[in-house]
Amino acid sequence: MSQPRSEALALLSARVRHDLACLDYPARPWVRPHASPEGHVYDVVVIGGGQSGLAAAFGLMREKVGNILVIDENPQGQEGPWVTYARMVTLRTPKHLISVDLGVPSLTFRAWWEAQYGSEGWEALGKIPRGEWMRYLVWYRETLDLPVRNECKAVLIEPVERGLFRVKVEGQGAPVSGRLLARKVVLATGIQGGGEWHTPDFIKALPKARYAHTAEAVDYAAMKGHRIGILGGGASAFDNAQYALGEGVKQAHVFIRKPELPKINPIRFMENSGFLGHFSDLSDAQRYEGIDHFLSYNQPPTNDTFNRAAAYEGFVFHPGEPWLSVKDMADGVEVTTPNDVYLFDFLVLSTGLLTDARLRPELALLAEEIACWRDKYQPPKPNKLIDDHPYLKPDFSFTAKTPEGEGLLHGLFNFNYAALASLGLSASALSGMKFAAPKLIYGIVSQLFVDDAPEILADYKAYAEEEFTGGVAG
Repeated sequence: MSQPRSEALALLSARVRHDLACLDYPARPWVRPHASPEGHVYDVVVIGGGQSGLAAAFGLMREKVGNILVIDENPQGQEGPWVTYARMVTLRTPKHLISVDLGVPSLTFRAWWEAQYGSEGWEALGKIPRGEWMRYLVWYRETLDLPVRNECKAVLIEPVERGLFRVKVEGQGAPVSGRLLARKVVLATGIQGGGEWHTPDFIKALPKARYAHTAEAVDYAAMKGHRIGILGGGASAFDNAQYALGEGVKQAHVFIRKPELPKINPIRFMENSGFLGHFSDLSDAQRYEGIDHFLSYNQPPTNDTFNRAAAYEGFVFHPGEPWLSVKDMADGVEVTTPNDVYLFDFLVLSTGLLTDARLRPELALLAEEIACWRDKYQPPKPNKLIDDHPYLKPDFSFTAKTPEGEGLLHGLFNFNYAALASLGLSASALSGMKFAAPKLIYGIVSQLFVDDAPEILADYKAYAEEEFTGGVAG
């Protein structure tokens, strides 16, 4: 008889801790404590407690950087999109990916799954169920005892001096002082963390009660019997269509501008050690060309997601039919396309995101200092979507426009999807985590060491602990 799942996971957690103990060299802490009249100074504050933030914390702790804190604005167990606005049935990435485990076999999703369902269960698994991925992340956080403070939202990052930031925070989990001090700050803020979800201007003229982005909470169960119109052909459009129809929505119409859905997903080609590990080693021209090609496609829905939506009688697909205008009516929203006029009870937007540091309130004091691709490279054919991305260093740290800005930004790392143009599929992309996290960790640890190099070298020279205790040879 197989063990209960809770007992099996407890045994796996013990195995993880033993494996980490076996790998724990060198074991002693080394980072010098820093003090401030304002209070405790963390070596690193990670903003975002989803998969990227947890991986960053684990990587730092393995390097004996333990004076850290991860903060997340959401309640515990609701970090990231998985149990909030994500509506896919399974993850889109392959089940065998190596991600937040950072190369520790017992910490992989596969080990977690097999502990509960055996090797036969792993072989039978197709893709990772969305809810199970969240359960895995909860177990990961608990097993590693990561220092996470929930319901604590970063609202402003203020540079105090070179290498010291004041992070203003709010929420039930925020300290009474309303701020945290940190030598290094990591923005592990997910897909939208480099800007905001995009809402077309002509949609903004509608009352907000008439529409929502796929990244928002939508009560589809309350729309039973209603008709919804979905704008955009991204994978999330079909995720929401199948989810809404499953909740009792009568009809879900998906509209795309292109005459047909893309059939090629360039991510599948990019998922190799060369692309994932070394895209940042390419020249500016090569990287720009590579991401321009990537963005010319739109990641198609997975076959199972599309087929799941299409299986509903109420699913209607409108290729080659962009929205020209929308109008608020007494009984719904009127949508005009080149082909017809439609009336919907509610609109859903799968219109992607905008990347621009100036859209991030927490970066209000620093955004103008951040160098973007438009400041560093002039391509033969500009693409604004790329030009607005931050121009990052290989360790995910920002590049400044001026020497003065370099001092203000020193210690700030951008470990979110806005790293796409500089480092390819990396931060916030599960398939790239194996290669991205070590680069981030190396950058942070390197800065901590070099920043304190004079004091560390002085301590090194003053070191006088005798090791040899033998007598004089006769």
